[in-house]
Amino acid sequence: MTTAPLTFHRGRKKRADELPRQAKPEWLKVRAPGSENYHRLKGLRRTLGLHTVCEEANCPNIGECWHHGTATFMILGDTCTRSCGYCNVLHGTPKPADQDEPVKVASAIQSMDLEYVVVTSVDRDDLADCGASHFARTIAETRARVPRCRIEVLIPDFKGDEASLRTVLDARPDILNHNIETVPRLYRMARPGGRYARALELLDRARTYAPAVPTKSGLMVGLGEEWDEVVATLHDLRAAGCQIVTIGQYLRPSLANLPMTRYYSPGEFAELKRLGLELGFGHVESGPLVRSSYHAHEQSQSLVDSR
Repeated sequence: MTTAPLTFHRGRKKRADELPRQAKPEWLKVRAPGSENYHRLKGLRRTLGLHTVCEEANCPNIGECWHHGTATFMILGDTCTRSCGYCNVLHGTPKPADQDEPVKVASAIQSMDLEYVVVTSVDRDDLADCGASHFARTIAETRARVPRCRIEVLIPDFKGDEASLRTVLDARPDILNHNIETVPRLYRMARPGGRYARALELLDRARTYAPAVPTKSGLMVGLGEEWDEVVATLHDLRAAGCQIVTIGQYLRPSLANLPMTRYYSPGEFAELKRLGLELGFGHVESGPLVRSSYHAHEQSQSLVDSR
């Protein structure tokens, strides 16, 4: 069981989730989704029985991304075997993996005529390879139908199993992403099923085994981390060979999730971008509404242009 961080208020300790709700800044307000292409994609997803992290995670950018015909497909079902404090995805005992899902996802990508797609998944610690072969099949089925489509995979840590990581890399995704999520001090609270060192090790192994496949990671702020801890995490990601990093504001999905400690300002995000570029990242996407897959195709192109 995780406990919300403590703050001091008039001489007594008070849990952060008891504090008055902070008003959302203007820079975090977005239009409700409703474009024609948004509804078309939503209908297609339902018809094929697919899941998207855009919906499962209540992403604030869903209207913008779906309007432009891009989405992040979530494979291996909608139930995660882990229970991260910041995540709104269902957790519990998942159903068996749908063996037809890679074909369904590839068919959806073909129907949408996408040029760039992100494929992610829930954690499936119940499977022998933690779902790595499902990722590989989804890449292969997509390549067979839409050869020009660039494919980014946002993978779990596979419990640190190197063979599972190699299975995905052997399928040759265009970008391999694994989110570090938060600073090491907050891992036990925010990500009890994960390990900070294991996340860095995955990125380093990917860089060593498949140097032609760029690696990427993402970081949330607003969970109670200190500024210096964020900067230190950026240093760790660069030391592991990470080439693209995304930094965004944590927004509490529900009262069941960890409380948000504060909003970072646009100026602070700009400073983190400056620091990241100074450290040598090929691309840094940093802003209040940034999520791992936000502008993913532009991030990839920016990295290519920087080389």
